[in-house]
Amino acid sequence: MSNVVEIVTGLAKPILAKHDCYLYDLEFVKEGKSWYLRVYVDKDGGVTLEDCADISDELSEALDSTEPDPIPQAYFLEVSSPGAERPLKKEADYERAINDYIHVSLYQQIEGKKAYEGTLVELTPDELTLEYMDKTRQRRIKIERKMIAQARLAIDFSKI
Repeated sequence: MSNVVEIVTGLAKPILAKHDCYLYDLEFVKEGKSWYLRVYVDKDGGVTLEDCADISDELSEALDSTEPDPIPQAYFLEVSSPGAERPLKKEADYERAINDYIHVSLYQQIEGKKAYEGTLVELTPDELTLEYMDKTRQRRIKIERKMIAQARLAIDFSKI
């Protein structure tokens, strides 16, 4: 499976560059009896449905013309945005999220809480700093990255 991901990544990158997009994530997974090749793409300002359709068409054509066939079994190709509350997986995801509102779930409690939501204001290789509201007060907390179980972008409903 990792070979499929590598090959598809190589095919996708020039197509995405042509559309001013970048590869956010790619997965090849079996769900039930069906295989899915999911390609998550993004760009500054967000991707449109038309972007996804164009990329899907071009990537499908590239996959069909590659010999030997990198995916010999039947599969569904899905090209989409990673979504408004996308997970932060790679270092580049965290770097792009600086000054964005995020949700962080922790392995263990810090100051009595196992999750925080706030603005990512600083990032180092070892920790991140969140600015968050604690009732009516603005606070900052430094969280060691090894304590983070999961992080994702979040929607700040107080600003909607």
